[in-house]
Amino acid sequence: MSINLLSQIFLANSLFQDLAKTLGAGSAIILIIILLLVILIRNIRVVPQANAYVIERLGTFKETWHTGLHVKMPFIDNIVKKLSLKEQVADFAPQAVITKDNVTMQIDTVVFYQVVDPKMYTYGIENPILAIENLSATTLRNIIGDLELDETLTSRDLINARMRETLDIATDPWGIKVNRVELKNIIPPREIQNAMERQMKAEREKRESILRAEGKKQAQITVAEGEKQAAILRAEAKKLQAIREAEGEAEAIISIQKATAQGLEMIKSVGVDNAVIRLRSLDALAKLGDGRATKLIIPSDIQNLANLVAAGQEIWQGVDADRQDASSDEDRQSEKYKDQMNDELVGRFLHKAEADPNGPQI
Repeated sequence: MSINLLSQIFLANSLFQDLAKTLGAGSAIILIIILLLVILIRNIRVVPQANAYVIERLGTFKETWHTGLHVKMPFIDNIVKKLSLKEQVADFAPQAVITKDNVTMQIDTVVFYQVVDPKMYTYGIENPILAIENLSATTLRNIIGDLELDETLTSRDLINARMRETLDIATDPWGIKVNRVELKNIIPPREIQNAMERQMKAEREKRESILRAEGKKQAQITVAEGEKQAAILRAEAKKLQAIREAEGEAEAIISIQKATAQGLEMIKSVGVDNAVIRLRSLDALAKLGDGRATKLIIPSDIQNLANLVAAGQEIWQGVDADRQDASSDEDRQSEKYKDQMNDELVGRFLHKAEADPNGPQI
């Protein structure tokens, strides 16, 4: 650096002498002032945001410039390195690693780092990125060597955390902070991939069979529940129907009994005598004999049938007594007619019973 500075000084001195001889003293002074202004402007630097400049003076580290306006000494200070303080990404090529169960695979990593100390980054190591790449490869081999294949495939977070911790400690003297390490791809051999695919296919088929069985089971349970509910509803419907029918029959019986009671009350209010009631009974008995029933139920007071006939005779005798004064011939004919009526009344029942064996029986 000192040799270059002396050569520049000698060159400037020779140029100044040549200009002084050519242009004269006044012009030389003006030219010198312009030259000094140009040199001053060229040594004014503005450091952008998130950047840092490493400055050396006469070959020795002097300071680090951060964001803002700075002026360096011409021909003495020199900007050695311009660094970015932003977080940076280093994507490394896949590395061959061997697991604990002797399976070789390819793994590529991505490292997110940041320069925190420009001086240490400049003077700590010659090529920081190459150093991080080699360090990440060796660290990855050490970690994967303690894990089996299945653990490697399912322990990404563990591997990332251990690698980040190891790299952060190792790069601290270099002025670098490792913020995050990620395994980008884990590529096992083709045979292992085929075996894994077959295993995954078997697992999917197993889950499919289980789901189908569960579906059939659930369907059968649902059908059984539906049938159970239907049976319960049908039983409830039959129960309600029986209750309604019973209530209807009860109301019908009550209505009939009420009508019968009202009829009896009406008969009672009319004041019908026993003779009329007996005649009505005989008429009802005759209608019962005309029915399709094979058996005929005779009232318990059938012995009063003769009395009933006698009552009828008395009625006819009352009619004859009114007509006795008219003619004796008519009396005899009336008596004969009454006997015929009585005989016909009793013989009617006997004739019906003999004529129709399947008909009513006395």
